[in-house]
Amino acid sequence: MSKGQTKRLTEQHIASGGANETLSEEAKGHENALLRASKSVFEKLKKKYPNYKFRFREFIRKKEINKKLNSINKRLGKKLFVKESKIKPDGGLIEVQDRDGKWRVILVSEAKFQGKDVENIRAGILVGKDKNQDLMIAGNAIERVHKNINEIRNFMLDELHFPYVVFLQGSNFATQIVQVYKPDGTLVEIRPDSGAMNRIDRVTAANYCMKINRNYCRNIFISHKKGLVMLQAASIYARCEPWKEEEMQKIMMDIANTSIGILNQLG
Repeated sequence: MSKGQTKRLTEQHIASGGANETLSEEAKGHENALLRASKSVFEKLKKKYPNYKFRFREFIRKKEINKKLNSINKRLGKKLFVKESKIKPDGGLIEVQDRDGKWRVILVSEAKFQGKDVENIRAGILVGKDKNQDLMIAGNAIERVHKNINEIRNFMLDELHFPYVVFLQGSNFATQIVQVYKPDGTLVEIRPDSGAMNRIDRVTAANYCMKINRNYCRNIFISHKKGLVMLQAASIYARCEPWKEEEMQKIMMDIANTSIGILNQLG
């Protein structure tokens, strides 16, 4: 590594408050909890619906998505540059087999962590380039969640449900004012209306800016002057404090049940 590269990496580490390693560990913990919750839901579904066949997949290949698109309309799914490209949501995909033997997606889950301000404030850790800030200006890494959502939306373009759920966790996803005290007793507020801190608005394009913390598995139809437009909205659940595994599991089970109910209505 050149001296220039080393200097740039050092500057980036300082600018981030030196918390990259810890953030990665916490983000990984959130992802692992989601994956455990997803696999638990998979087992619960098999017990609840013993006459159905389910399968769990960690990823779906881009070529399969393109094939599905092309089966819907010959203009779609025509180009693929990297043959082995794949989509790997944090909680994987759960599918059920319909009466025609086709596998239908009933749950896709994602976990995103961003913002460690609560922990830093309580520990008296100052952040920023000069280590003189209580709050870290949020980054834009969360925007990457849109890629997977759009890919699964492509794969489910002919479905009447969209069971994609995202669990956002961290100070950049606070939905109400959070008051935190420093070791010296000083009060610091984390505000959801702070443009420098909050990043939920970077994700709500995926649910058409509807209210968050709701199940939007059932597709929405809106009137258009020449017919109807079908909207497939991600279910976005966000908060500052950590999500408990059983909480995510309950929400995911609700979405999976909604998916199965919609598929049953279609016969």
